[in-house]
Amino acid sequence: MSISNETAVALGNTEVQAIATVKLPHAVIVRAPGLLPMLYTPVELERELTVPARTVREWVGRGLPHHRDERGYLWLDGRQVAAWVKTVSQPRPRRQLKEGEAYCFHCRQAVPLVNPIRQPRGKQLLLQGVCPHCEHLIYRGGRHG
Repeated sequence: MSISNETAVALGNTEVQAIATVKLPHAVIVRAPGLLPMLYTPVELERELTVPARTVREWVGRGLPHHRDERGYLWLDGRQVAAWVKTVSQPRPRRQLKEGEAYCFHCRQAVPLVNPIRQPRGKQLLLQGVCPHCEHLIYRGGRHG
């Protein structure tokens, strides 16, 4: 989801991160394209998307397009909600591990294996090493040959 610079400055970094890290249930991703081009209340979206209305209201704070009428009622356009769900649920780009690298779950990044130990297991190979940053054990699987 792209956010303009003015929006990022107005929101602050913590809210920008919150917008970028909305996790949607699979049912919402599947059902959102079926929303009609009409205005919904949070309770109606609760029925359509099978999520609590409170969750819908939290998404409003994280960038879900909405508007309020003169009484202050919250209204959400079905097509705008579907477009927002599609943008937020886009897969994040992933990088392939290079030869001699493994993923450290403690550091949450790809790091080079330090002094890897090869453990053959049938046709598979398990490489065990140490993370150079945090010194936790890290593993990488592979195949012989």
